[in-house]
Order: sequence, then structure tokens, then C-alpha cells
Amino acid sequence: MNRSKSAATFERACRVTPGGVNSPARAFGAVGGSPIVIARGDGPYLHDIDGNRYLDFISSWGPMILGHAHPAVIEATIAAVRNGSSYGAPSEPETELAELVVEAIPSVEMVRFVSSGTEAAMSAVRLARGATGRDLIIKFAGCYHGHVDALLVSAGSSALTHGVPNSPGVPRGCTDDTLVLRYNDAESLREVFQAQGDRIAGVILEPVVGNMGLVPPSEEFRHNLRRLTRHHGTLLIYDEVMTGFRLAYGGAQELLGDSPDITVLGKIIGGGYPVGAYAGRTEIMKQVMPAGPVFQAGTLSGNPVAMAAGIATLKELKANPPYQRLDRMGATLEAGLRAAATAAGVAFQFNRVGSMWTLFFTGTPVTNYDTARTSDTKRFARFFWEMMDRGIYLPCSQFEAAFLSTVMTDDHVTQTIAAAREALREVAAG
Repeated sequence: MNRSKSAATFERACRVTPGGVNSPARAFGAVGGSPIVIARGDGPYLHDIDGNRYLDFISSWGPMILGHAHPAVIEATIAAVRNGSSYGAPSEPETELAELVVEAIPSVEMVRFVSSGTEAAMSAVRLARGATGRDLIIKFAGCYHGHVDALLVSAGSSALTHGVPNSPGVPRGCTDDTLVLRYNDAESLREVFQAQGDRIAGVILEPVVGNMGLVPPSEEFRHNLRRLTRHHGTLLIYDEVMTGFRLAYGGAQELLGDSPDITVLGKIIGGGYPVGAYAGRTEIMKQVMPAGPVFQAGTLSGNPVAMAAGIATLKELKANPPYQRLDRMGATLEAGLRAAATAAGVAFQFNRVGSMWTLFFTGTPVTNYDTARTSDTKRFARFFWEMMDRGIYLPCSQFEAAFLSTVMTDDHVTQTIAAAREALREVAAG
């Protein structure tokens, strides 16, 4: 494929934007080469400025579950824009969207909207600390909760080691109260709570991880999370920015049968517009100002255009639930990609939950960040470009989940399997 216009535009962007992008995940640093520059999206496709068309498995990193430019979302946002783009004052769509969220997720009784997933996770952690009067927060290596200082940390040398910042500009003091554990490691969790349970304000995690590639939780891990947090008066925070309204209408917690204390949301609830939210039981959420003492504010929180897009998206998902069909398509895709990788003789693991999936280039079962990192990232990069050249746009990192959308068809799945069969043969050939 010719991508010369994209390459030239990226070079131009590099002169005025750090790294040429406004988020590192877009930079293609993990796969090499220049990122493609998108001109438009429609349905299941993205079109670049060179005129190439790609079947989109990135889905804007999750929110475009209905595909690009869905008619109901377009109609709702145009109507909202005609009434003004921002008020800095209450509007009825904020309440309507909050009511839809409360109705959908049994653990949620009140919602506070913000403008991004990072802001929502930051606010949820502050709320957990304010509500419990404690300082320590547990997170898990490989779970990403935005670029807030206190959560931008990697694992220490043992389960009790304090988090070490992994970005310049984050002072060590910002992470002194963050403990980083291994995902799916129930024993380390028990040890930490035995040692410091009365100091732990909250535990935050992706209930199904999308940010080290797709990694599901074990039943033992989930059981211990809920038992230990309840026993020690610690608030359990599920970051469902990716999984909320995607794995089920009530999110991963509905699919798994879990009930966290605080839920972090984003992506789909804005229908592709900038949005985030944190939500939970009334007695917890009433700690947030002005109902309570925990401060959080934002001029664009509850933006009427984002609310309109979110309302349209959730109403469509509620009226026409796509989850069984997406799971069926995902199972077909999984079977096809497993067969293709096996036929090519490529070491692999395939993790999938519903419409989210990752093909890992490793022979080691992937259950946490350490095992995810055994993947052959050079092989993944080759696979990525082979698929791109066949019109299939996958996440540009081994450590990101891919997404199906409702506008994809069985023919799209068949096309993807055929492309992967060819691409994996090329990968195996070196």
C-alpha cells in the first residue's frame, strides 16, 4: 500500500507536536515505521489520507462499539451542538445519562461525570482515600489507569515494595503510597493485606485487563479481592473504562457477577467523545463535593455534546443488545486465528473475553504482565504490518487489546482469518 501522504504528514506533525502525536499509543513506536493518518471512519472501516481502507479492530481503543459515524450518534450530537457546545452549568442530558448508567450497573447508585478516564481514575482514588481516611492504594502491574502521577508506576522487587515512578516528572513522593502487585496473584494480595490491611484505602484494577493485551482474571483472584477488601474496610475500584458497556451492558462486573464499591467508566459512555465517570453506592459518592468534603471539579464535566453521544450509544445498546452476537463472532475469529497460528508453526497464546481479544506471540500462558512480556514483539511487529498491508488495522502494540464492533459481519471475520493465515505464514518464514 502507498502511504506517502501519511508519512509526509507525520513528518510535518513532528515539527510542531512532541513525537508527532498527541498520545504515545498512536506513534507506532512498538512496530516501527510511521503511523497512518486517518481521514475518516465509517462503519467498521478507517480510511487514511492516501485513500487506503482498513477494517478497524482498534475501535478508537474501545469506544466505537457501534462503529464509526453511527447515524443515531451523529443525529444526537448535531442536535446537541445546535444548542451550544458547553454551558459550565447543569443540563438535563447529564441526569439522563447518569440514570442510564445507574439502571445498567447494579453496584452503581450515583455518578459523577468528568472529561477523561485518567481524570475519573484519579478522582476515584481520591474518593477512596477521603472516604476511608487512609492513604495506601494497591494497583497491579500492567493495569493502566491513565497518566495520573500516583498510578503511573511499575512493579517493585517484591509484593510489599512501594511503586517506583516509571516516567520522568513523577516525584517518588507521589507514589510512596502506591503498592504494585502482580495481577492474578492471590497469595501476594493476601500477604499485603495481612501486613498493611488497616492502611489500605483502595484497590484499583481492570477487572478484565486490556492494557497488557487481553488478560482475564482468575476466579481465585477475584474471590480474594472481594473477601479481603470487605474484611479490611478497603474500597474495591473496578476500572471499566474499556470494559464498561462493552463486555456486557453492565460491564465486566455483570459478566463476572462482581460488585465493586467504585466503578470507573469512560469511552463508550461518551459515544466516542471525551468523557469519563466514577460511580458507586450513595454513601460513598455523597463524600464528593458539594455533597461532601472530597473535592473534584471540571468546567467541561458533563459536556452536553458528549452526554448526547453517550445517551444515543447506550440507548442503542439497550434496545438492540449485541453482546451474544459479538461473543459468537469473537469465538469464530478465535478459532480461525488459533488454527492459522498452529498451521504456521508460530508459538502463540490467544486470550479473549467477548468482543476483546489479543494474539500473543509466546508459548507461555499469559496471566499477568510478567508472562505478557515473554511475547516476541518483533514477530508481533511483522504480523502487524503484514495485516496492515492486507487492510486489517490492529492495535500497534503487542500489549493492547483488539475490539470487535457491532457493524462487523461474519464476512469481515472470514476476511480477517484469511489475512491472518497469509500474514502468519510470512511471520513464520522470517
